[in-house]
Amino acid sequence: MSIFSKIKSAIFGEKGPLGSGHFGTPKADAPAPAPAPQTTAAQPAPTPTPAAPTPQAAPAASAQAVDVEAVLSGIASKKGSDLNWRTSIVDLMKLLDLDSSLDNRKELATELGYTGAKDGSAEMNMWLIKAVMRELAKNGGTVPANLKD
Repeated sequence: MSIFSKIKSAIFGEKGPLGSGHFGTPKADAPAPAPAPQTTAAQPAPTPTPAAPTPQAAPAASAQAVDVEAVLSGIASKKGSDLNWRTSIVDLMKLLDLDSSLDNRKELATELGYTGAKDGSAEMNMWLIKAVMRELAKNGGTVPANLKD
């Protein structure tokens, strides 16, 4: 699994507050709709109508936007953490219990298309946190503009 996939999973799914892992419990599913009323044999069958294009189904509940800042703030609060995940890729990875080593950050930089020197510099790390936030936004996360620009 890619480093970004691990970050995304920790925030959106499996281990995150929307999944069943250690950061929270799954959100309760919406109650099942009431069954449609049964028709009696005495009622005539409806007249078929010409087929019309069917509208696209609404996205599944898991595809709803996730407030990334609220999720991460919640995780930090539960852990009693004062990590600066908003501006530090290392702190974000630590908050999510991911390996924040230079090798993993280099791999993440490669995944996300960083073209500068992959030397762990402040420039690379600042680019990474912004790129991660942009990618989270592209993948269904709601991220404040100041975190992705």
